Amino acid sequence: MIVAAVPVKDLVNAKQRLVRVLHAPERRALARAMLTDVLRALGDAGLDRVWVVTRDPDATALARAFGAEPLAEAENRGHTAAVASAQAEAERIGADAFLTIPGDVPCITAAEIRTLVDAVPPPPAVAFTPSRSGLGTNGVLLAPPAVMPLRFGEPSFDNHLAAARARRLALRIVPLPGLGLDVDDPDDLAALLAAGAETESARLVAGWRVLERVATAPR
Repeated sequence: MIVAAVPVKDLVNAKQRLVRVLHAPERRALARAMLTDVLRALGDAGLDRVWVVTRDPDATALARAFGAEPLAEAENRGHTAAVASAQAEAERIGADAFLTIPGDVPCITAAEIRTLVDAVPPPPAVAFTPSRSGLGTNGVLLAPPAVMPLRFGEPSFDNHLAAARARRLALRIVPLPGLGLDVDDPDDLAALLAAGAETESARLVAGWRVLERVATAPR
C-alpha cells in the first residue's frame, strides 16, 4: 500500500512571499487552485490513499471533493511537523511506502508521480525530487514510511541526501520539472505561466496580468 500526504497551511494566509504582486484574495485563490492541480494529479496517479494534512476548512472540503482524506491538525505547526504526523500514521496503518509532496506544485502530473513511485529501489530505500533551485525537497518517497525522519526548509535536499546515505539506504534522485516547480516567489509566477498552461493555476494567474506587476514591483 502506498499512501501520499500533502501538507497545507491555512489558505487565507498562504503565499506571503507573493505579497508584493498579489492581493490577499488572489493569494488565497492561487493557493486553492494549486492544491486543486496537485490533488487532480494525485487522484489520477492510482495511489492507494491520499491525505491532506490541514486545519483549513476550505482545504478539507477540497480534499474530500477529490477523494482524498483530510488529516486534521489542531494548529499550524509547519511543513515538517505536518509531514511527520502523516508519516507516523502511514507507519501505524502498515503502509509499504509513503509519498509526500507540497500543495504548491501545480505543474505536477500523474505520470511524474508514478515515475517517482516506480523509481524507489527495494526497501529500505528512498527517492527524492529536488526543487527547481536544487535547494529544497519537493518530492519524497520512503519505503517503508519510517525509514528516516524528514526536515524541510532549504537546504533540505542536500540534508536529506546526507541523512539517507548515513543510514545506508538505497537512494534515487529523480528530477521532475513539474514537481520541481513550487510557486513561492514572484519570479515563479512567470515559470508557472510558461510551463503550466493546462493547469487551473496558470489559467487563473494569466487573467491577473501578473508579469506586468512582477516587472514593476519593488525588489
